[in-house]
Amino acid sequence: MVTADSGDGLLEGFLADSDNARLDLSTTVARCSKALGLQHCVVYLADLQQHELVPLTDVVPALPIDDSAAGWAYRTQSLRVTDSDSGGLTAWLPLLDGAERLGVLAVHCPELTPLSLRRGRALATLMGMLVTSRRAYKDSFVRRTRTEPMRLPAEMLRAFLPPRTIGTAHAVSTAVLEPAYELGGDAFDHALTETTLHASVLDAMGHDLPAGLTSAVALAACRNARRTGADLPELVQNVDTALSTWLPDQFCTGILAQLDLESGMLRWSNCGHPTPLLIRDQRLLVDALAREPDPPMGLPSLLTDRGRQCHEIALEPGDRVLMYTDGVTESRTHDGEELGLTRFADFVIRATAAGELAPEILRRLIHTLLDAQPNRLRDDATILLLEWWPPTH
Repeated sequence: MVTADSGDGLLEGFLADSDNARLDLSTTVARCSKALGLQHCVVYLADLQQHELVPLTDVVPALPIDDSAAGWAYRTQSLRVTDSDSGGLTAWLPLLDGAERLGVLAVHCPELTPLSLRRGRALATLMGMLVTSRRAYKDSFVRRTRTEPMRLPAEMLRAFLPPRTIGTAHAVSTAVLEPAYELGGDAFDHALTETTLHASVLDAMGHDLPAGLTSAVALAACRNARRTGADLPELVQNVDTALSTWLPDQFCTGILAQLDLESGMLRWSNCGHPTPLLIRDQRLLVDALAREPDPPMGLPSLLTDRGRQCHEIALEPGDRVLMYTDGVTESRTHDGEELGLTRFADFVIRATAAGELAPEILRRLIHTLLDAQPNRLRDDATILLLEWWPPTH
């Protein structure tokens, strides 16, 4: 029997062994499970569109996110315990990297004790870090989590995208983007510093490789300026300069925003893009963020004498800000009508009232839109949701 002391020693020895860095993840899971005295563990990763949880082994089948105990753990980011088919119990633990949902870890054991649960959580934390560190260069992860071939523009653009969800205990930014395998010119970005949450949504002209390249250049220019400490107007100007220099025939609309994590002050620049929405106390504050938009980013902006405008508003605790592309509000619902701003906001409000987490709200919303289309979305559809709560001192 593995005791607490011997189990911790085995795990410490495992982690200290440099040869383990070359192991595939399934072998790593098996050896870690043994070191921790756990009977059997399986890692499941969410597929690209978050329909299924795909195991990193061919022994067990994929599980639906919408109708399984594993899916419940993924959707709610909470522990779920079920009876195992082979006897004993299965603990389904969310697999996270910070705020990003990666999948779940199934821990099979004869009985669930405080010690086995603690070790299961430790293994889930370790596996979350390993998946994140390895999926950037391990194509095996990509192959398992894709269900169809990806077009070249989408492949290029997805290489530039950040994780779907980032955040702290006080602020979260989460996004979805469809059609997953046929992206054209939509993109999103978000990043954290010690004081600020940066977020942006972009929509390039067209739906082809040049459109994807336009968004990729805009993302790179935005990050380049942000990482040198540029203020918001300078950041937008850097994107203008990059696009007008390298892609003078292309332009890009977008919202670029900065949220002060301490005060909740939101600053943003609207470059020819749909107005963001503000939801407060489960109500849509109509036109709360409506401002006269600037020209799109790129050469058009350099042909005017007016400088870039920067707007700001003080958020209140629990406020949610929705940034989106017009492919969202112009998509059709099951009744054939356009989704529109009111129904878009109402979906988020109802899901919030039901206690759903921000990433889960967007997952369900984008699936609702996809399910209503007889063939495919008419345009790229991107949604980014910001949520803020003040720090406690």
